[in-house]
Amino acid sequence: MTTAEDTVFAYWDACEARDWERFAGLLADDIVYHLPQTRERIRGRDAFLRFNREYPGDWHISVTRVVGDGRRAASWVTCAVDGEHVPAVSFFDLDDDGRVSVVTEFWPEPYEPPPGREHLAERYPAGAVV
Repeated sequence: MTTAEDTVFAYWDACEARDWERFAGLLADDIVYHLPQTRERIRGRDAFLRFNREYPGDWHISVTRVVGDGRRAASWVTCAVDGEHVPAVSFFDLDDDGRVSVVTEFWPEPYEPPPGREHLAERYPAGAVV
């Protein structure tokens, strides 16, 4: 039996490999992809595949962590594109057949910390994996 973690690792592996046939096999027909920061929603396997196929740039995904329980999982990945490393956090729901049915994804923008806590925190280089 495949776990939610296994499915999410396979999802990112197929995505990185641009193996869109294998990627499609991991998705429910009625998948819903949510991007809360831009208030976008993509419905259906075909639209979601096209969204990923047509995403611009020479991007690459590396997985930092995947955790799951039952039919839910979350991942932390880093997307490298044009020399920039951007983290993403994704939440996955799987259907009864173990296919990805809902993805909610956050692509946080880095920002400078507010002044006054330098004595409490250390800074690490941008793009470093923690």
